[in-house]
Amino acid sequence: MVSRSYSNLLELASGESPSFGRMSRRIPRIMTVAGIMSDIDDDPSESVCSDPSSSSMQKDRIIIVANQLPIRAQRKSDGSKSWIFTWDENSLLLQLKDGLGDDEIEVIYVGCLKEEVHPSEQDEVSQILLETFKCVPTFLPPDLFSRYYHGFCKQQLWPLFHYMLPLSPDLGGRFNRSLWQAYVSVNKIFADRIMEVINPEDDFVWVHDYHLMVLPTFLRKRFNKVKLGFFLHSPFPSSEIYKTLPIREELLRALLNSDLIGFHTFDYARHFLSCCSRMLGLSYESKRGYIGIEYCGRTVSIKILPVGIHMGQLQSVLSLPETEAKVKELIKQFCDQDRIMLLGVDDMDIFKGISLKLLAMEQLLVQHPEWQGKIVLVQIANPARGKGKDVKEVQAETHAVVKRINETFGRPGYDPIVLIDAPLKFYEKVAYYVVAECCLVTAVRDGMNLIPYEYIISRQGNDRLNKLLGQEPSTPKKSMLVISEFIGCSPSLSGAIRVNPWNIDAVADAMDFALEMAEPEKQLRHEKHYRYVSTHDVGYWARSFLQDLERTCRDHSRRRCWGIGFGLSFRVVALDPNFKKLSMERIVSAYKRTTTRAILLDYDGTLMPQASIDKSPSSKSIDIINSLCRDKNNMVFLVSARSRKTVAEWFSQCERLGLAAEHGYFLRLTRDAEWETCVPVADTTWKQIAEPVMKLYTETTDGSTIEDKETALVWCYEDADPDFGSCQAKELLDHLESVLANEPVTVKSGQNIVEVKPQGVNKGLVAKRLLSIMQENEMSPDFVLCIGDDRSDEDMFEVITTSMAGPSIAQNAEVFACTVGRKPSKAKYYLDDTAEIVRLMQGLATVSEQTVTV
Repeated sequence: MVSRSYSNLLELASGESPSFGRMSRRIPRIMTVAGIMSDIDDDPSESVCSDPSSSSMQKDRIIIVANQLPIRAQRKSDGSKSWIFTWDENSLLLQLKDGLGDDEIEVIYVGCLKEEVHPSEQDEVSQILLETFKCVPTFLPPDLFSRYYHGFCKQQLWPLFHYMLPLSPDLGGRFNRSLWQAYVSVNKIFADRIMEVINPEDDFVWVHDYHLMVLPTFLRKRFNKVKLGFFLHSPFPSSEIYKTLPIREELLRALLNSDLIGFHTFDYARHFLSCCSRMLGLSYESKRGYIGIEYCGRTVSIKILPVGIHMGQLQSVLSLPETEAKVKELIKQFCDQDRIMLLGVDDMDIFKGISLKLLAMEQLLVQHPEWQGKIVLVQIANPARGKGKDVKEVQAETHAVVKRINETFGRPGYDPIVLIDAPLKFYEKVAYYVVAECCLVTAVRDGMNLIPYEYIISRQGNDRLNKLLGQEPSTPKKSMLVISEFIGCSPSLSGAIRVNPWNIDAVADAMDFALEMAEPEKQLRHEKHYRYVSTHDVGYWARSFLQDLERTCRDHSRRRCWGIGFGLSFRVVALDPNFKKLSMERIVSAYKRTTTRAILLDYDGTLMPQASIDKSPSSKSIDIINSLCRDKNNMVFLVSARSRKTVAEWFSQCERLGLAAEHGYFLRLTRDAEWETCVPVADTTWKQIAEPVMKLYTETTDGSTIEDKETALVWCYEDADPDFGSCQAKELLDHLESVLANEPVTVKSGQNIVEVKPQGVNKGLVAKRLLSIMQENEMSPDFVLCIGDDRSDEDMFEVITTSMAGPSIAQNAEVFACTVGRKPSKAKYYLDDTAEIVRLMQGLATVSEQTVTV
């Protein structure tokens, strides 16, 4: 059963006229692109927020999007120029589908073919692929594809993500704006293809790898509630490397338009989170094991899980007669000659460290001459995926080093290194895995790299292969791995010998250690690895990712979404349906109708931007506040975390303004009134314990300061390194909670601060006190406005909201609890920034001035 789609694939493939929903379009038979398309359609009004009630999904469906389709294409040999298409069994995308199971989910693929298809044939090819394989091909003009793939992807993104900076034109590609435009254009074409087959209410979209990093923005712009996951199969560099990219923020914001972003290792995820923190000012937190970034009211989840291999496919290859025949050949070539095979399988590119591995082999033969004539390193060099000068240089260096080593240590009938740089079939590689005593993966920087996993499963073998190797069925299997610290699978293979591939002596020692290791130790390490690899296969990885994607998207239907921003800065704001922007017209109208008003205003971040260096109020702010205070119908309170000395000095010109300092511990109703406390006078002897601890962290955290208030201590790290400051703040929080456990204080973290203050003190006390005073004077307010920007102001919002049902607020009162910025809050309204807050207060002050004048 097939879920409803905007283009029913079967109808489309058969050429029948499909029944469409809201969007009357179908997959075009021919896709051509003239020149470079614009970065993005800049009209946010075109964003679609789909109606979930129209969904009629009967079977889960996922659209898997990648640069290449899992399809092999070749011309027929009969001269008819027609095509033969088959599944590419080695494609991770196809293995992913097998891991999910056909009965549970329907899979549609969107991507390019490896072969170029002439425009006159694209119609027929599209139809065949849709009908037979459920694949939607994306056809790109050769010039555009070259600039996108060989240009931007392989010459700019790929080197940078592998830590190569373009310090000179020869070291990776310098940023080229035209190649970036080609990249964006191709991502837009992919988005168009997806839009033609997606049912946005039901379908999940899973985008793969760095070739399509801006695709999430195009999809999110068209369908605000699309269920979208992205998995990066390459490393993600540290912020120091990544921030050199001229389009760094565009890529980060595009990825954040996904619902779930996946990485192979924690290191890659940590680097991404650090970039979001340093370049976009976003924070993240872990809740019950799930890492999430709050972004415009949406929670973007982070998934850390290395991909696995397809166990069924590899085991079937192990059972092939061709594999068995190749194993026999290799046993005769090596084992029967009393030679031990070491194996390396790498792509021929600059990051795989092939030459370093060869130099380590040379060092091993020099330091341990007893291995000469006994060990052979078979290096399988897969054809490079990219093009360029660097690939040619690697090939030339590899051949030169092999030639030198073989001439130095070789003898008749023996070469210490066997280089295979011709393409091998998969069963041939598996045969080498079976026979190799040790596998060496010494890339200087790589993504996941599944070679070690394939080696482990191949060494487990089967009964027929074990018999060829002279092993009894009950004999424990063994395998040895020497792997680089800089590849994605390294953390999951704890029994491997991890090395720094740049340290040739250490790699040579590791190779010798692997060869000399006792058999029981080899068996134990193999057993541990086999248990992990066999249970964490590609199916486990795919199911886990989709389960997290479904969990992340669970609240989509109940949230209100709308798009803001232009170009690649586009993003979607998702908020609770009851959370609205405060309308100037509505609040002014309510203000005019009412006669008893309570106004509570936070200061920092509300009336004064957090980024301001001079925090004192402007003369304009003073004038606005005085205009509001002169209105006899108003009672205005300014509620601040600052000391009473500071606020009293700043607002000395405001005679009728009520002030609350230090989160409401101190309070006075007018300028000439005495300060009172909202709670009993606090004992501050705890400062003798807390201050030395804070000083310690201040000395070790450059840019941090301590603010000593009458009843509180605040450690501020606003000017410190954001990552280090955040890390130190967490440590300080734990440290203070420990040493102050028996003191009558609370330790809380806020925006770039850690604060210690008396128990029970919060801004909600001020709201309660104000409402209580007005009620005692029989002035229950019929208008309440409360505005704040951070966690400390949530206590005021809660008091205001809960008081609506009680006697302290008049029945049918107009109540406006308003936060600054669109974010989860107990307030029901928001305004975007301090500038809007000031405009609002200016509007209310103008009404009051007119009333006073009349």
